[in-house]
Amino acid sequence: MLGFDQRAARSTWTAALVLLLLYVVYLARKTLFVFTLALLFAYLLAPLVNLLDRIFPARRTRTAALAVAFVIVVAIVVGLGYLIGVRVVDEASVLALRFPTMVESWQHPALSDHSLRAQIAERVRSEAAARSSSLISELPQYGLQILSVASNLIYVVIIPVLAFFFLKDAPTMRGHFLDLLEEGPRRALLDDVISDVNLLLAHYMRALFLLSAAAFATYAIFFSVMRMPYAILLAAAGGLLEFIPMLGPVTAVALILIVASLAGVSLLPIIVFVVLFRVVQDYVVSPHLMGRGVQLHPLLVLFGVFAGAEIAGIAGTFLSVPVLAMVRIVYLRIRKARLSARQATA
Repeated sequence: MLGFDQRAARSTWTAALVLLLLYVVYLARKTLFVFTLALLFAYLLAPLVNLLDRIFPARRTRTAALAVAFVIVVAIVVGLGYLIGVRVVDEASVLALRFPTMVESWQHPALSDHSLRAQIAERVRSEAAARSSSLISELPQYGLQILSVASNLIYVVIIPVLAFFFLKDAPTMRGHFLDLLEEGPRRALLDDVISDVNLLLAHYMRALFLLSAAAFATYAIFFSVMRMPYAILLAAAGGLLEFIPMLGPVTAVALILIVASLAGVSLLPIIVFVVLFRVVQDYVVSPHLMGRGVQLHPLLVLFGVFAGAEIAGIAGTFLSVPVLAMVRIVYLRIRKARLSARQATA
């Protein structure tokens, strides 16, 4: 006679609900990514808002501090966009026009013989020329994609608005999450996890911003001193690629060396500078800024970056490290809670 196993039924329903939740998350992935960007932007603004909140007289809400913080940020963005963005656009336009000609003429005069080095250089030159021609032929298609991206510029307005509400109502939202559980070990565990994740994301976003700013400033100063063409453009690319874990800095270095080689600039001082900068940035500055919140093995970071790229493209690579770090925090907190429970019962 067949019986009804309540435990098996409960497990089946739980698995079904988890799968349904994952499917809903997949369907709403674009909206969730926008909200995630707004949340990370809120963490980036939180120090300024907290500072202004302490300066202003005591109020029941932080609306005044939030409004002043957003005005300051908008003024800074507009100012930097005018001072740097215009030059970046100009240099990008010049590079786009000259790139095919630079690739065609890219052959060292000393490599005119039939040596292996000359054959390798010619092979690289022909491949680069072919790729550039293909890129030029596909520009209309990329233009249509740019138009489709431009239609989503409304997110530039939505993300700050969402960040405003995150900053304004963060304590209330945290209280609602905790109210989902009754007083006890599980509620304390959830409170600890929220606190750890909050500290992690705050450190991570501030560290990324400072690393990006340091990369841009260092590249811009060095390239300007070297009188390297497209200095601000390459510095801006290096700063922005700093937001992509591991692969971003490598891509920036490759881009810098390719453009320098095409422009006829001596590569030796650039290689020495890049190596020294990456050593200081990756092994001194980055560990100090990241703190102890993001302690992930490089193999795990690489796995997360590649897996995130396959799942969600650039967004996946950007979010891979904080997601893995949050999973690590949850695992460590649950493990600590279980060990404490075992010691209490022993």
